[in-house]
Amino acid sequence: MTDTTTTGQASSSDDQYVRFINVKKSYDQHNLVVKDFNLDARKGEFVTLLGPSGSGKTTCLMMLAGFEDVTSGSILINGEPVNNIAPYHRNIGMVFQHYALFPHMTISENLAYPLKVRKKSADEVKRRVKESLALVELADFGKRYPGQLSGGQKQRVALARSLIFEPSIVLMDEPLGALDKNLREQMQFEIKRLHEDLGFTAIYVTHDQTEALTMSDRIAVFNDGIVEQCAAPEELYERPANSFVADFIGENNRIPGTVTRIEGGRAQISLDDGSSATTLNPNCPQPGEPCMLTIRPENLFIAGDTLRDNCIEASFTTRLYVGDSIRYFFKMNSGAELMVKALNDSQAPVLAPGALTRLTWDLAGGLALDRAV
Repeated sequence: MTDTTTTGQASSSDDQYVRFINVKKSYDQHNLVVKDFNLDARKGEFVTLLGPSGSGKTTCLMMLAGFEDVTSGSILINGEPVNNIAPYHRNIGMVFQHYALFPHMTISENLAYPLKVRKKSADEVKRRVKESLALVELADFGKRYPGQLSGGQKQRVALARSLIFEPSIVLMDEPLGALDKNLREQMQFEIKRLHEDLGFTAIYVTHDQTEALTMSDRIAVFNDGIVEQCAAPEELYERPANSFVADFIGENNRIPGTVTRIEGGRAQISLDDGSSATTLNPNCPQPGEPCMLTIRPENLFIAGDTLRDNCIEASFTTRLYVGDSIRYFFKMNSGAELMVKALNDSQAPVLAPGALTRLTWDLAGGLALDRAV
């Protein structure tokens, strides 16, 4: 293992409580699964590592926990390098997808285990177990065994066990992946409540974009071992750095084209079907370069009597009823497929299959980004 940490890199600032500095990871000394990871997490911040399977996010979490060696680069906690510090000396709590509870121990015994390993007194163990059970609203479940609990209750116990020894950092690796939709949403709020009440620093791994947007202060979007963008949820959704982020975060319409002119903070785009569009983001590809026009479904409208700043034509294919909204699907002459998300109300139009329809959107509703995915 190569360790490039130097004491000159250390910083105890709360803004750099957890630091990854030029971290790389290879399992065979040839292929990098993490290519160059840099991240500063503030003390008390909730940071999510989001990306598809195999993108490197869990590997980064395991290196921070000490379960994986760092091939090169440095990891610091509160200004101190930890590359060569054993996992049990890092004061880090862990929550896994499959709970990792001891089936032969009661819930109270499971919670007491981390404290006994740290040689806490019997009175302190009893007090903390009682407080932890109350914290996750399982005060009456101490004498039960994991097999007698539901999935959501098991995950609450796993969360309580990770917090019971008062770690400075809590790492969570797909902790809600085994739960159904309702339990998953309930546990999202539960984790956020505990984070806000206790103030621990959380590093959370998921491939679920909705989960990341709901829970995080900031999100680092992973793609093939690198971070494409790290920002607050609102910025990732509304101002993605490139087409990969735009496509991975939320639903998105993607129309290929070419930038023809940038002037006055506006970009003119020639779309592949021969139509044109204008966007407000000047940090797009340069004139003559290919681009991807991205428009969120809620920002694209079926034109009525009033046209907005941009307008294109596409053929209606079908629609899906999803309760509070209706999703309309269209296809352009270039082959690009589009979706409009509209409220399910009295204004929702009825379209005939194949009908040529005008679609419209505001200047701020679209972005011209690179085509890389």
